[in-house]
Amino acid sequence: MKLTKFLSFVAVIYSFLIVTAQERPPIQIFTPSQYGAENQNWSISQAKNQSIFIANNKGLLEFNGAKWRVYASPNKTIIRSVAVINNVIYTGSFREFGLWKRDNYGNLKYTSLSQQLNIPFLEDEELWNIIGIDDYVLFQSLNRIYIYNTKNKSYSIINSQDTIYRLFKVDDSIYFQKLTNGLFEIVNGEARLVSNHNIIKQNLLVNVFKKNNKLFFLTEDNGFYYLENNEILPWQIPASSSLEKLRIYSSKKLKDGSFVLGSISDGILLLSSTGEILHKINQKSGLSNNTVLSVFEDVENNIWLGLENGINCINIKSPFSIYNDTEGHIGAVNASVLHDNYLYIGTNQGLFYKRYKSNEDFKFINGTQGAVWCLNIIDNQLFCGHNSGTFLVSKNQANLILNVQGTWNIKKLNDSLLIQGNYTGLYLLEKGKNTWKLRNKIKGFNISSRYFEVLNSKNVFVSHEYKGVFNITLNNALNEAVKISQEAIETGLKTSLIKYENNIYYSQISGVYKYNKTDKSFERDSIFSQLFNKEEYISGKLIVDNQTNKLWATSVSGLSYMASSKLSNTPKINHIAIPSHSRNDVAGYENITHLEQNKFLYGNSTGYIIFNLEQVKQKPFKVYLNRVINSAFKNRNDSLIFVNTSKAQKFKYANNNIRFTFSVPEYQKYALAEYQYQLEGIQNTWSKWSKKPEEFFENLPHGNYTFKVRAKIGSTPSTNTETYSFTIQRPWYISNTMMICYGVMVLLFSWFMHNQYKRSFKKQQKKLIIKKQRELELKELENKEQLTRFKNDKLQQDIENKNRELGISTMNLIKKNEFLNNLKKELQNVNDVKSIKRVINIIDKNINNTDDWHLFEEAFNNADKNFLKKIKQLHPELTSNDLRLCAYLRLNLASKEIAPLLNISPRSVEVKRYRLRKKMNLKHEASLTNYILSV
Repeated sequence: MKLTKFLSFVAVIYSFLIVTAQERPPIQIFTPSQYGAENQNWSISQAKNQSIFIANNKGLLEFNGAKWRVYASPNKTIIRSVAVINNVIYTGSFREFGLWKRDNYGNLKYTSLSQQLNIPFLEDEELWNIIGIDDYVLFQSLNRIYIYNTKNKSYSIINSQDTIYRLFKVDDSIYFQKLTNGLFEIVNGEARLVSNHNIIKQNLLVNVFKKNNKLFFLTEDNGFYYLENNEILPWQIPASSSLEKLRIYSSKKLKDGSFVLGSISDGILLLSSTGEILHKINQKSGLSNNTVLSVFEDVENNIWLGLENGINCINIKSPFSIYNDTEGHIGAVNASVLHDNYLYIGTNQGLFYKRYKSNEDFKFINGTQGAVWCLNIIDNQLFCGHNSGTFLVSKNQANLILNVQGTWNIKKLNDSLLIQGNYTGLYLLEKGKNTWKLRNKIKGFNISSRYFEVLNSKNVFVSHEYKGVFNITLNNALNEAVKISQEAIETGLKTSLIKYENNIYYSQISGVYKYNKTDKSFERDSIFSQLFNKEEYISGKLIVDNQTNKLWATSVSGLSYMASSKLSNTPKINHIAIPSHSRNDVAGYENITHLEQNKFLYGNSTGYIIFNLEQVKQKPFKVYLNRVINSAFKNRNDSLIFVNTSKAQKFKYANNNIRFTFSVPEYQKYALAEYQYQLEGIQNTWSKWSKKPEEFFENLPHGNYTFKVRAKIGSTPSTNTETYSFTIQRPWYISNTMMICYGVMVLLFSWFMHNQYKRSFKKQQKKLIIKKQRELELKELENKEQLTRFKNDKLQQDIENKNRELGISTMNLIKKNEFLNNLKKELQNVNDVKSIKRVINIIDKNINNTDDWHLFEEAFNNADKNFLKKIKQLHPELTSNDLRLCAYLRLNLASKEIAPLLNISPRSVEVKRYRLRKKMNLKHEASLTNYILSV
């Protein structure tokens, strides 16, 4: 019971809930932290290159569409006024006015006109307004108007005892108001009274306009007046009552004749040329501050507001209009529909409605609190798929026709049946007499069916993000799934399933897949897949608009839609530049609704955006190369050198870090510029598109370069490509001078090396000669040695021959003497001694023949030279017989062999040996033969 009462209470509260539903143009907000200066902004102007200049408490602000720059006030005071006249920027501040001109390096330089002209300023005088006309520039303070002649550099002064509140330019006339005195016009350098009507005396004039050849005045507190027949009459307009509640501080008549009025405490009013309120925009509905100090219209009709705290830019001519639920009463818009001239929006908080094209507020439809998932018109009836079930909506009433929780979507199955997907599967609704009612649930399939499409009366496809795509075949009674097959296709988050031109498509990050009815499978469609780019993918949700036959998709950079080509059967893909960070998407719940003609509504997390396709066309634009900065170090400000961009430059190799800054002066909120560049000489292909309005090239090698940059907004390219050529000089060590030095050094080095090689060659030659001489000498020595060896070999051979001869001779002597002795013994045995004595004497004579000894001695000396001399020198006392014995012992003959040679007995030989030892004084243990052999 308590829960029921609570829900009833909530329903009552919601039934009375009214939400402000004003749709406004897009607003760009720039905070002091963004532009890098102080809060207050007093005046705004624009140059020919479309850069915006703003007078700020800290100095002069410049905005080129990409970056803000702050130029300090010349005398460290507040800059109160700024005006760009003939592309010269004039500013006024405390007891100072002058001009700024851009040098060739992209920087603004200030020149003080007041100092050049020796202006005698009043005490505490400030310049609040600057106006240019013909060859004159007028600077207005509260007590003076300085008229500066730009041709002859002279000036004149209009003095006033009373306060000069404002200075106005109307066509070719200049007006100003003196407090308590009236309105004056400057004619020929003099002040001429226009009107001193009490209304002018008693009211502060904010602006003066020309309309229908009449002079109109806007006052701070009492609205508009106009001058007719010297009478000041109130301009009665629909906005008069609203103006009475506001204090207006600034204003601007726009080029189309409408008005922008900036208030002290409640933002701005945009009035039509007839005085109707087109928009009222304050801090609650989108401005960053309610106090508007200055108003300016740029060349693209954007409205710039200099606020007490920040800067705002309103895209008044934008094809987009925005409804933002800043207080969170409505919530995120999940679905919308235009039905019976009512605009319905279904959000995560319920269903709301208002009359289309009215300034009414959105009203909550009682009983629909909770999330709305779909709004579908079927047979001219509005169905609402809701977290609580299915509602049938009629104007401000919503009747719950199916109390089954979570209706994702509803589609027509045939003339009498509807099929809907719910949290728990598929359900059929049957048409009754006055309403629709539940017919049955499809048995056998209980999966959440957010995305489903009807192939025919018995086949339904259902896509589930986690589980995949199911092909469901129903029975004849349409109450049970008789066959469920799962398609072989990739699954993933934020996918979708749609029916477009009688074909079923499944979409996910890798592309769009078309169901082939013949092969009964999904195949990737190359044309439809162009709707998605993996790099910019947010959601695979496809949105079909049956009224215009358009197929929509979303991405990081914008919205894409496919429409039939007028010239071929191939569909054409178009792109709308509206980046995701500006759309405030609810990813996976994107929704687009056709309103009328080419007008569409895009629901988001804070409300919705309405856009007109006919107007969503990017105007031609240019890209500007703002500055080229040369530096020796990447992050060292003391090494920065600003480059003259008007001509090609040569940079030292030490300063080979180059930064380029560029911009597109486009101030539409959703017109996001992207840049592409190339640096010919090192990078001859274009870079990827980037939102960064600058590029830094570090440590460039020496050579010639040409930097190129171009831009695009959406799919529209810039009308130009900015180029800048420069040269990085060669480093000092390869400069021309150094190359000459290197050449001289090479020559000197070559000459030195030549001499060194020559000297070295001579040394080597000398060494080679000496080496060769040594080799020859060695060769000669080797030859001599070899010759000596040959000789020695020959001598050795001779000695061996002599030894052989000696041995043969000795053996012959031994054999001869042995024969003779044997013969002698035999003869001695003969009885007749006398008859053979003579023969024995002859034998003795032959045995002791000295000729044999001399022959032996000669042969022995040939074989063993100087032995006999040496032994004789060692032992002079040796006799010839001793020498003979020594010779035989030298030949290593045994005593038995020596005995025949000496014609004695072996024992006698032993005796001789003994005596010989004695003469040689040999020790007892010493061997005589070894001694003789060792001599």
